[in-house]
Amino acid sequence: MKLKDIAEYVSEKISSDSIDLDCYVTTDSLLQNKAGRELATNLPPQVCTLTRFHKGDILIGNIRPYLKKIWMADIDGGCNADVLVIRAKNGHSPNFLYALLLQDTFYQYAMKGAKGSKMPRGDKDQIMRYEVPTLSSTEESIGKFIVDIRDKIALNREINRNLEAMARQLYDYWFVQFDFPDENGKPYKSSGGKMVWNERLKREIPDGWKDVDLKEYLKCISERIQVSERDGYIYTPIEVLPRKQMSFSDYAPIEEATSGLCKYRESDILLSNRRVYFHKVCIAPSDGITRDTVIVLRSQADLLGYSFQLVFSDHFISYATQHSYGSEQPVLSWEAAKKYKVLKPSLNLDYKYSSISNNIISQIISNEREIREMVKYRDELLPLLMNGQVSVMPTAVNCDLFGYQQKFY
Repeated sequence: MKLKDIAEYVSEKISSDSIDLDCYVTTDSLLQNKAGRELATNLPPQVCTLTRFHKGDILIGNIRPYLKKIWMADIDGGCNADVLVIRAKNGHSPNFLYALLLQDTFYQYAMKGAKGSKMPRGDKDQIMRYEVPTLSSTEESIGKFIVDIRDKIALNREINRNLEAMARQLYDYWFVQFDFPDENGKPYKSSGGKMVWNERLKREIPDGWKDVDLKEYLKCISERIQVSERDGYIYTPIEVLPRKQMSFSDYAPIEEATSGLCKYRESDILLSNRRVYFHKVCIAPSDGITRDTVIVLRSQADLLGYSFQLVFSDHFISYATQHSYGSEQPVLSWEAAKKYKVLKPSLNLDYKYSSISNNIISQIISNEREIREMVKYRDELLPLLMNGQVSVMPTAVNCDLFGYQQKFY
């Protein structure tokens, strides 16, 4: 049986001026490695015709299929022409279709028919000839099982977004608005705390605070590793680092680690040094290796929370962008970044903030590790589910992940 027997492309159209930004999907807003989607940065600058999708449709990025960009729509909306919209035919489960198209073998197949070298595009006719199993009686149970995993991953990510917001809010309250607790436990600036002009920062700061270079809080680590030594490590190139996110669970195949490799440790800060305005600054959830397109930064363990916020701030990203060199892909050097002026607060407030936010960071890292384990679990099970080696049956007892019981034959 072929994919075309259970699914079809959607050709329905909608005008770009008929949808809101949160309902617009592009290849750029679809995330790599089956991670769903993020909000698009803007609607098309001129009114144009989009492909209309509905809740339950499967959206796949058709440029460079090896990036594995897929999202099951949970809203109605529109997408550009480089996003394929695939809908389950009557009598077939959208959840099962989603599970089917999550398989690595699907993207390997799509790449075999892709046209173009620099920006290969999948062949729509060839994609519809993808071989699919005949599992009509178990489609829904397989699909629901995979969607349950997806929902748990999404829940972890939502929890992490809320935790990150809490850490940023407290940082903003203490170190931007300067309403940290004074000696009486009242907000400093709002309660009339003394402010003094800082000439280098060109603004007022609390009395007793001073400015220092970023290098006072962070040091650049350059621990090189040979390709022959890469086995056993996880690989995190610049491409898989998320934008504006404190940590990550995504990695690239170790076989892609072929040059310019360097090690990082758990809790190191990874800062993209290419096109810094993409805001790729993350805390490593485990040891690993990256490439020299990423700056590896290390802080004192008890100052991680404060140190991270210094380089995660929009102000630092703006400074780093202005001090990058090159036009097509501007590059940031540590020599330039380390001179960025930051606040050194009195009363050990940097340590006090870090003692609070480090607990938040630990929870975020734990959630990211759990996401990675769930993704690994899902990807290992998918081919077994599709070839019938494993079955899933709902059970009233939550004896395994998400209340499902796996039976291996």
